[in-house]
Amino acid sequence: MEFFTIGVYNSTEDEFFGKLKKNGIDTFCDIRQRRGVRGSKYVFVNSKRLQTRLLQIGIVYRYVTELATPSEIRRMQRQADLEGKKLKRERTHLAYAFINAYNKQILKPFDFILFIDDLVKAGAKRIVFFCVEEQPEACHRSLVTNEIEKLGYKIKHL
Repeated sequence: MEFFTIGVYNSTEDEFFGKLKKNGIDTFCDIRQRRGVRGSKYVFVNSKRLQTRLLQIGIVYRYVTELATPSEIRRMQRQADLEGKKLKRERTHLAYAFINAYNKQILKPFDFILFIDDLVKAGAKRIVFFCVEEQPEACHRSLVTNEIEKLGYKIKHL
């Protein structure tokens, strides 16, 4: 089993889906709380459109709500971004408060062994974790994949 991450910012629709196809992704794990992006530039990753397109290209879509960032934790990051005068799309790393809260509230109780067992049973071989930020270090998907790395898996960021 191989694990990947992908963001959408600064990608076109063709580039985004091209990366998935080029890397042979068979399972797409959406770990966003709100599965939509404002504006027309990234409309292709709004939930219904995204699921339709993934189905067309033979990729299984999974919404992993347990790994989505709750509003109160997202507010911590938004505050840090404001204090640092950074737009979400310009962020290069996560705030310490965000990391601590996400690790404690989301990752600590999450059963990664059971999650991976479910993926194995479903026949998943090449799994990607998706959220919107371009850089994984600026997104909670890096925290998720850090935990998967601890189980001995390698992670590739697309």
